[in-house]
Amino acid sequence: MEINNLEIRKVHITRYIQPFREGGSLPGLMDADDGFSYVIKFRGAGQGKKALVAEFIGGELARLLGLRVPEMVFADLDEGFGRTEPDEEIQDLLKFSVGQNLGVSFLNGAITFDLNADFISEEEASKIVWLDALLMNVDRTVKNTNMLMWNREVWLIDHGAALYFHHSWDNWEEHIPKPFVQIANHVLLKRASMVDQINNTYKTLMSVENLRPILAAIPDDWLLDEIRNLSAQEVRHVYIEFLSRRATDSEIFVKQIQDARKNTL
Repeated sequence: MEINNLEIRKVHITRYIQPFREGGSLPGLMDADDGFSYVIKFRGAGQGKKALVAEFIGGELARLLGLRVPEMVFADLDEGFGRTEPDEEIQDLLKFSVGQNLGVSFLNGAITFDLNADFISEEEASKIVWLDALLMNVDRTVKNTNMLMWNREVWLIDHGAALYFHHSWDNWEEHIPKPFVQIANHVLLKRASMVDQINNTYKTLMSVENLRPILAAIPDDWLLDEIRNLSAQEVRHVYIEFLSRRATDSEIFVKQIQDARKNTL
C-alpha cells in the first residue's frame, strides 16, 4: 500500500454531548454538522497540540499498514461555543480549543478489547506491537489497551502518548536508534510471534514518500514550535526523518520485542 494523496474531511462541531473522564486529556463526545458523532481530542488539553499530532500520525500509519482505525477529521470549534457549559473545567477546555481540533469517528456500541475474552490473530498482534515499538507508544497496556471491539473486529484508538521524543526537540536524533524498553508492558506482546516475518514488509512502507502526505495533511498551527523557532515545515522534516530512519533500523526495536517476549514465555 502507498499513500498518493491524503484527504482529511473537515467538520464543524455543533453540540457537546459528554466528556470522557477516563483519560487526563478529557476528550469529549460531540456532534458535527455532517450528522455524525466524534470523540474530539482538544488542542487546549494538557499535552496540547503535540498529542493531536501523535494521534494523527499514529492513526494514519496504522491505517497505512492495514490495521483498523476510526476515521479522523479536523473538527472546527467556534469561539464562544462553551459559554453555556456549566462545568468550569470543560468550559475552560473549550475556550482554549477554539479552532481546529482532531475528531475520531465514534464507534457506537464498541467495547474495550479484553485479551482474555477477545480473539486477535498472532499476525495482527505482531503488526500492532511492531507499530507501537516504532512509534514508542507507551500507552497500550493491560490497564489501558486503547483497542476496541466493534463488529467483532479490533480497532485501534488513542495514539496521543506516542512519539514522546517531540516534547523535547533538542535531542530527537538520539531517540532514533533507541530500543523501546516499555514494549515489555504491551498488552499483545505474548501474541506477537510473527514480528520477524512482518518486519521486512512493514519497514519498507515507512518511506519518505509515504510519510510526506501524512505530515503534509497536519495543520501548520499544530506543528509550529515558537519556543525553538521552528517552522511547520521544519517540524514536518523532523518527524519524517525520525520515522523513516527508525524504520530503516527496525532490527533494533525488533530485537527488543523478541527479548521481551522471551522473558514472558
